This record gives sequence, C-alpha cells and structure tokens, in this order.
Amino acid sequence: MEDIQNPGRRQLLAAAFLPELERLLKPLMPKPDAFNEWFQAVRLDDVSRCKALLSRGFDPNTVEPERFDTGLILAVREKSSRVFRLLLDTPGIHLDARSRNGDTALMIAAYLSDPVTALALIEKEAEINRPGWTALHYAAASGSVAIVRSLLDHAAYIDAESPNQTTPLMMAARAGHKAVVLLLLEEGADASLKNALGLTAADFARSQGQLELVTLLEIPKRTEIAPATPED
Repeated sequence: MEDIQNPGRRQLLAAAFLPELERLLKPLMPKPDAFNEWFQAVRLDDVSRCKALLSRGFDPNTVEPERFDTGLILAVREKSSRVFRLLLDTPGIHLDARSRNGDTALMIAAYLSDPVTALALIEKEAEINRPGWTALHYAAASGSVAIVRSLLDHAAYIDAESPNQTTPLMMAARAGHKAVVLLLLEEGADASLKNALGLTAADFARSQGQLELVTLLEIPKRTEIAPATPED
C-alpha cells in the first residue's frame, strides 16, 4: 500500500501503463475524416496527401464552413504554392469559386500582392471582370504593378466600380502607390470619377496626406483643352 501511495512509484506505474493503454484504445479512436484531412493538407502545403485524397475521389471543390473557402482559395490564402499548382491543373477545378465575402482566388492573390499566383490564374482564364469589387481594385490597393499590368493586358475594366463606386485608381491613390497611379492614368483611368460619397481619386490621396499624388491627379483638371475658336 505504501508503494502505491508513493508519488514516485505512481509516476513509474503510469509511465509503464499509459503506452500500453494507448495501443489498446487506438483502434477505437476516431480517425481523421477526409474533409478535415484535406484542408489540413492544403494549409500545410502537403501535396502528397492532397494527391492521395484526390486519387481516392475527394472533390477538389469541397467548401469549408468558416469562410466558404475551396482548397484552391485556401491554398492562395495560405501561400501553399505546391498544392496551388496541383489544384490549378486539376480537371474540373472551379477557378472562380467565391468565399463567403465574395472573394475569388485571383482577388486574394491580388490582395496579397502575389504576382506569381495571380498571373498563373490569369493565364488559366480566371474571371477578371465582375460586378462589385474586382481583382484590379485589390491589385491597385496592394500596389502590385505587375498584377495591375497583367490584368489590364487581359482586358480588365480600368474604371470598375465597387458597390460604393470606388475605382481602382481611387484605391491606389488612397494607399499612396504612385507607380500604380501613373500606370492607371497612362492606360486611361478617369481621374474625374466620384464615388458614392462624392470623392475623387485626388480626394482619396488628400485624405492620406499624399500631396504629390493630389497634384498628379488634379493635372487633368488644369490642362483641359480649350474649346477651338471658330475659323474666320
């Protein structure tokens, strides 16, 4: 009795008994289901596990309940580059699936300023133009010249309006991304447009103290071509 009540003795008994108990109970423990295994593998960029699940018939377009992310969206969000490449080439993959807030894989890549991922999705013909927020808005806000240029080269609508009529130029101006502002202006973005609050791109820049951009964005107002005078 004294040996059993001795703390050191109890610890030794536990150390000897617990591994054996775990071995006996292991067959009764619930195994991870394919759903959880899939999303864990995507997060960890475990391409081997993803391939194994796909080979067993797992649907690559399965949606997780928290953000409504598909594996492709989650791979972009988590920067799981190997799994992303696997899914990009998987037959039947939904390139334009949307998460709970409406973001697509391309939009998230643009938001994260990830040109390699964004350009791969663009080359696969992911949706570029859509009502509301677009990948161009996000790329302008993140300051990625490479993504903005590629989107424009693939016919992105340069003056796309968000639900409150904010344009990509306004997003770039607010964030102080001069190179993106210049590119958008060179490609024909309209600096005179106003959002639902009546603010122009120059107003967005001014609100953030981006005075150089304010001057740049207001130049069109000061250099309007005077009406031609009638010939005698």
